[in-house]
Amino acid sequence: MVLEDGSSFEGFSCGGSGYTVGEVVFNTSITGYQEILTDPSYANQIVLLTHPHIGNTGINELDLESRGCMVSGLIVRDFTDHYSNWRASGSLAKFLIDNKIVAISEIDTRKITRIIREKGALRGCIMTDNSDFNLALKLARDAQKLDGLDLAKKVTTRQVYSWEKGNEYKGFGRLATEPKKNFEIIVYDFGVKQNILRILVDIGCAVTVVPCDFPTEKVIELSPDGVFFSNGPGDPEPCDYAIKNIKILANKNFPIFGICLGFQLIALAFGANTKKMMVGHHGANHPVKEVSTGKVFISSQNHGFTVDENSLSKSLIATHFSIFDGSLQGIEHVSKPIFGFQGHPEASPGPNDLNRLFGKFLKSMEDRKK
Repeated sequence: MVLEDGSSFEGFSCGGSGYTVGEVVFNTSITGYQEILTDPSYANQIVLLTHPHIGNTGINELDLESRGCMVSGLIVRDFTDHYSNWRASGSLAKFLIDNKIVAISEIDTRKITRIIREKGALRGCIMTDNSDFNLALKLARDAQKLDGLDLAKKVTTRQVYSWEKGNEYKGFGRLATEPKKNFEIIVYDFGVKQNILRILVDIGCAVTVVPCDFPTEKVIELSPDGVFFSNGPGDPEPCDYAIKNIKILANKNFPIFGICLGFQLIALAFGANTKKMMVGHHGANHPVKEVSTGKVFISSQNHGFTVDENSLSKSLIATHFSIFDGSLQGIEHVSKPIFGFQGHPEASPGPNDLNRLFGKFLKSMEDRKK
């Protein structure tokens, strides 16, 4: 494994064969590697997991966040193919091989994390069939940077579809319920996590998922109760089609909720600026402060771009900030039912402290109906 600064590491292959390249990011979550690997927001990125022991809970069908692995590669310290979990249906190794994800273990993940902390995001290459350092270094340095890269069109759905599944956990006496569908919403898919869709169903929404560049004329024809803009990978600024769509739908006074990339797109639509972070936020233990109450919530985070608070127009107010670095985490329109959050209130993995933001979206739709 070689970083673009020339740092190199040798380990053992624990996934697919060949080579892969991408921006190397570290995630500090202790659990939830399956959700991380299948999160479309990690497209074109090699994920390093700082928790040392990976693979022990195997893979199961209910924790998938998309149709398959979305990361470019995986770096871990201690990998095990022996799993033990009441929901597991297979091993992580088989999952990586089946999805052709190049992965490397027995790596000094602490050292790589320190390098990224000191130098910022770096591109890297993992190679299994060739020990040619110069080739790996060239591949790392030739890899695409995320700046200016629209990856939403790479991971979005190609067709409109309805999502009807809520959370299906049935263990320990819990029963899956069939919630009433009180609201119809459109979800713009920039790389949407399935747990977002599950939660929307659970709170009573009939969910229709559309491609990231779906025409607003068709949305207006469908006359939904609300519009949701999802998480996703890459730089938000090149998504000019989405920024234009938000402006049009905002003028029609649709309730709008955006998470992660969706949050950034809302900010851009109202004149704010975004910028690449030196080191992004990737983990499930990030404290976020709510401005109105002073309360602190622990959140799941996964982003490499941020909205510049100083660029906010008078039409937007800040609602949440990161306690780690003071970066902007939430915005709300002063007069329209529009708001967004940078982190992931749907968790998967992570805490559910901010799950109530979905309730806020629900209330905005109720108010519109009244």
